[in-house]
Amino acid sequence: MKYYSTNNQAPVADLRKAVVKGLAEDKGLYMPQTIKTLPKVFYDEIHNLTFQEIAYNVASAFFGEDVDGDALQDIVYDTLSFDCPVVKVTDNIYSLELFHGPTLAFKDVGARFMARLLRYFTQSTLKNQSNPINVLVATSGDTGSAVANGFLGVEGIHVYVLYPKGKVSPIQECQFTTLGKNITAIEVDGVFDDCQALVKSAFMDEELNKHMKLTSANSINVARFLPQAFYYFNAYARMKQNVKMQKCNNLNIENLVVCVPSGNFGNICAGLFAKRMGLPIKRFIAANNANSVFYEYLQTGEYNPRPSIQTIANAMDVGAPSNFARVYDLYNKDYEAICQDISGATYSDAQIADTMREVYQQTGYVCDPHGACGYRALAEGLRGDEMGVFLETAHPAKFKTTVDNILGTDIEIPAKLQAFMKGTKQSVPMTKAFDDFKAYLMQQP
Repeated sequence: MKYYSTNNQAPVADLRKAVVKGLAEDKGLYMPQTIKTLPKVFYDEIHNLTFQEIAYNVASAFFGEDVDGDALQDIVYDTLSFDCPVVKVTDNIYSLELFHGPTLAFKDVGARFMARLLRYFTQSTLKNQSNPINVLVATSGDTGSAVANGFLGVEGIHVYVLYPKGKVSPIQECQFTTLGKNITAIEVDGVFDDCQALVKSAFMDEELNKHMKLTSANSINVARFLPQAFYYFNAYARMKQNVKMQKCNNLNIENLVVCVPSGNFGNICAGLFAKRMGLPIKRFIAANNANSVFYEYLQTGEYNPRPSIQTIANAMDVGAPSNFARVYDLYNKDYEAICQDISGATYSDAQIADTMREVYQQTGYVCDPHGACGYRALAEGLRGDEMGVFLETAHPAKFKTTVDNILGTDIEIPAKLQAFMKGTKQSVPMTKAFDDFKAYLMQQP
């Protein structure tokens, strides 16, 4: 399959180039030229398939022309060594728990898949080259830990994680600053958007690219965001399974609404791709925190990115979501068409905290701040006999201080997180000036 740039000024690329390069020469994001529709029999039987079987079918539609079938199956099955269950919260609202991977966040799937796909495309050169491939990734919280752990110890690849100083939770920070080996944490004196700008500027700098081989592991990379489509097929399968077993009060599976807590919009973009592949999701809700650029676009038709502000749902603190370009391109820049498939919601810190308390007191379910945005948007936005699934994107223990203060609890820290907390922080302080970041990278092998 071929991939074009959303800016339409770069040469068409094959999958290998799109994955290895990350960003097109014209600063656009790569998009597949075609989106294949999966056959009706797949959807008829999807509830009888495992998560791995579902994901392999989806991956084959995206990558099957470019990756050997056996190798692709190995990549998928190795990536999905864990499940993502659907949990009932209220009669018509369910949580799809995406935090059962190695770093307890939804980005584990995309990061692990990309690490394995990049290794597949470069395995012959990785063994014989003196200079590594350098992965640059900006994070507002969970991306950094997922990518760092996905690539940890991979021969011939070095990862630089750029994160905003003081704006990720302590547990999130320790997941990528304590690893060492081929992982370097860059602590930027700025916000997430500054980190993202540094990464994009690095890709466009000719001198820097002659000095070192660069690629991205943010959702700007097709190998990072496309595998997240697996979640939506799995959500539909598990909900259909529940309906078949009469656990959903006979609600119509064709009236399934999915709510996605959204920051950089890679995850919901993958869901929109799933819908284009025939997945019968009725509509989507994009739930924002106070960084409401996309919500405002839905209200006005005007897209006005601006610097992000810090909230208790920090992984969504994005003021200029990169994947808006993909959503805009997917719908041929048609505002009305976008609004038909996606509605929006935006919540303040106080509203998020109130929702977390309400859900916990009424149901016993513990939402993290991001999941709370998703739950509230469904509670306020479901219509008639619709049923909703919100994506619970990270384990609440990753935000322990915030969650405990709001709920009056003492959330147990899973063993996976405790292991990270025993390490020693290692980070490189950095300004938000590109010249400083470039000078640092030019000193690296």
